[in-house]
Amino acid sequence: CFYRNPYNFNYLILYDSLKSYLSLVDIYSGLLSNQSVILAMNSSFVDPLRQFESQLKKIESSFRMLASMPSLDKVKQLGSSNEDIEDLENLYQNILNMFEYSLLSLVTTDFYKLQILKEILVWMSEDSSYLQDRIMIIINTVLKFAAWKARRCTSVDAPCLGVLAAELSLLCSHDDSLIAQQASLGMCHLFDIAKCQHADIGKSNPTDSKSHSVLLSSNVEVLAKKFQQNKREIAQTVGQTLLPSLLTDFVRSLLMKLSSPDDKIASEAASILTLTLTFHSHKVTMVSKIVDAIYKQLCENSFHNMKCDMLGVITLLTRTSPKKVIFQLMDYPVPADDTLIQMWQAAGSEATPAPHVLKTILLILKGKPGEMEDSLTERKRFSLDATNVMPLAASQALCTFLPLGSYKKAVAQFFPQLLMALMFQVSYSSELSLMLTDRTLYAQDALRALLNCSGLQEVDITLTKKSFWNHLSEELYHRYRVYLLAKTLSGCNFPQFPETLHYLYKLSVEGPRRSEDNLIIVIFLTELLNNFFKEPFPEVFLVLFRNWINDSNPVVSKLSLLRIAQMSSVVNEIENVSSLLIAILDAFLSKDETVVRRALLTLRTLLAKLDKVIYSSLCTRIASSYCPLMDHINGGIRSMAIRHFGELLREMSQYTWMLSDVVLGGLVPLIVFLEDDEERVANACKYTLKICTLQLKWSTSYLLKNANYSFEMVVLNICNNLIISHRNYIRDLISDTLGFLWSSRTYLKRASVILVGYLAKSGGHLLHRDEIEVMLDVIERLLRDEDPVIKELAKITHSIFKKIAHKLTSATLKQNFQKLLKFFYIKKLKPLYNYNSPNRQRDSPTDSEYIKNDK
Repeated sequence: CFYRNPYNFNYLILYDSLKSYLSLVDIYSGLLSNQSVILAMNSSFVDPLRQFESQLKKIESSFRMLASMPSLDKVKQLGSSNEDIEDLENLYQNILNMFEYSLLSLVTTDFYKLQILKEILVWMSEDSSYLQDRIMIIINTVLKFAAWKARRCTSVDAPCLGVLAAELSLLCSHDDSLIAQQASLGMCHLFDIAKCQHADIGKSNPTDSKSHSVLLSSNVEVLAKKFQQNKREIAQTVGQTLLPSLLTDFVRSLLMKLSSPDDKIASEAASILTLTLTFHSHKVTMVSKIVDAIYKQLCENSFHNMKCDMLGVITLLTRTSPKKVIFQLMDYPVPADDTLIQMWQAAGSEATPAPHVLKTILLILKGKPGEMEDSLTERKRFSLDATNVMPLAASQALCTFLPLGSYKKAVAQFFPQLLMALMFQVSYSSELSLMLTDRTLYAQDALRALLNCSGLQEVDITLTKKSFWNHLSEELYHRYRVYLLAKTLSGCNFPQFPETLHYLYKLSVEGPRRSEDNLIIVIFLTELLNNFFKEPFPEVFLVLFRNWINDSNPVVSKLSLLRIAQMSSVVNEIENVSSLLIAILDAFLSKDETVVRRALLTLRTLLAKLDKVIYSSLCTRIASSYCPLMDHINGGIRSMAIRHFGELLREMSQYTWMLSDVVLGGLVPLIVFLEDDEERVANACKYTLKICTLQLKWSTSYLLKNANYSFEMVVLNICNNLIISHRNYIRDLISDTLGFLWSSRTYLKRASVILVGYLAKSGGHLLHRDEIEVMLDVIERLLRDEDPVIKELAKITHSIFKKIAHKLTSATLKQNFQKLLKFFYIKKLKPLYNYNSPNRQRDSPTDSEYIKNDK
């Protein structure tokens, strides 16, 4: 008909009707085809992820077909009779029912596929077609069915409820009342499903399940009305019903909506998001990812319409999760950009979380910029990677947080912790100054901000006048700057002194710290104690200085020893002074020569004023501690130890009976080091040997009367005295001398060869055959020495030992010989070597000159 008369209007209408009808038939057949694929996949063994993706594509295809349909009113107009209209309506309804049935079939097999409903809502937001209200009815029906099914299942796994709830919550305030009503009903059913995830309602008791269902059904209309146009009710119910992970999805979904081009949607999302976090931010997980999402959005658009709302989210999350928020905010590159500073300000806008924020920052400030633990070697290694500069970021953040009015009380509470943490960071930053010149002043700026916001402006002014801030980060001046800060604080009688002193003590006893930290603590604590306490320090603080004597940092050890030496005038008022002196003796073993030297001086200063009763109880141990230092590689330490040994013997002259063993034990180094290349060592030996001869009451006066002495004559005199009064010690002295025969120092080998020869001559009858053989082996090695003098001396000594060995015919004869000569062998020795020392003749200085030279 149309081709016969194409301009006939009735024919045109008929053609359009036929065309529309055929399009409905095509949609119906398309949905039917998609449905068959969906159902077939439900019963297949396809990988769940691939199955879901394929089914989602089919649902999207079906949705796009529905969106292309004309409205029902237009479809009705196509019918020429009531029967035609009814047929068209049935076809139209069957298409919608088929789409609904496809969704129901998906949910029947797996609650996970409720995710498809969320996708449909997203597609709807992209297409504001007339079918939105009808699609919402379908979604509501599917959710109602899912809720009914959930109440009868043993387990419910619906991880998409959070994002689905976010989409529905926005539609609860839709301008179309029908859409808002259906969205509110859908929220009720969604909460019903969520409750089944919370607890196994009715799983063990069918009666409970039935009552729960009836109760929900009776209240669903009432609840739905509450959700319509009531964001507060939605926010409260979402937080109460959804699991933390689902609530987090809800929050993140709404956060993404803030960037929607539709201002109304963005505004609605902001309102619901703010209310939700106001009531339930403590349940939100993955806070750091939310914070990071906000940062990225604001970086992309610094003039974002919803910027204030995003910063408000930071404030709300900081209330209940300050640690997570702060750690994330400190994990961005340094220096901070404007966006990050604004986020810091948002995090610090409220006073309630301020203490928790500062605690977190202090935790970060315990780290050292660029330092991290190597898990394989368990050693610290250095890196300038951005992820390892969190302490620098924390220092910069404090410049923002500290001046805030909301932080006034919290800053006062944590003043000592912040003060010391920033001093540590200034020290660390000085090490980075060459590599990170633009990143080294944050700790210094924060320290200055701390003083000014703590009512210590006077301190800042004083320090500024002394150019304190100009060189604080320079490593060369850092120790002095620490001292200057502590002195200035003390001088201004800063009110935070008690808390600071208590915290310094706590830091000192907490356990091992970095050596540079200990150094700052020692300087700071010493200066505070100097200004607020008279000598001696309270025992609790003196214990700290005693422990620091043997600190791994030699500077800390020396500072502690120096401060202890300053207490010599009150040494007898110190409780448990013995433990303090023993700690100083332990410092004699330090590998750092400057520490050993300082320990020697400190001990001598204290002993000069020490009560004689206490002194006498420790004199043997102290004297024994000097002996190993007499052979120290450093000449200054050798001379000091030898001289101090003599001073102790002189001061303890009335306790000779206690010290005789120690005196004889130190006799060998005192003799051999008479030949020391360093004049101060030889002079110290001569001085101490004089005291030893007096203490032992020996008859020799050779050292006392001869300004120009001969080494061999000194040895001969001492050995003659040993024969008379201390014959039994000769074997031990020979053993001690043996160690010096192996020395690399020529003068020691010369002296020890002579000494061992005289000792053997005076007490060879006391030696065993195996001891003689060892001595011969050592002497024979010296016969091949490069030094001709040593060779000649060794020949004489070797001859002496050979003669002794020849006399020892048997062990029995030897023992009898020893017994015979024990009381009668007192013949004095005569010179054996005719040795002239190559060292210049030395004058014998007075005692005061010895002291002056050593100092």
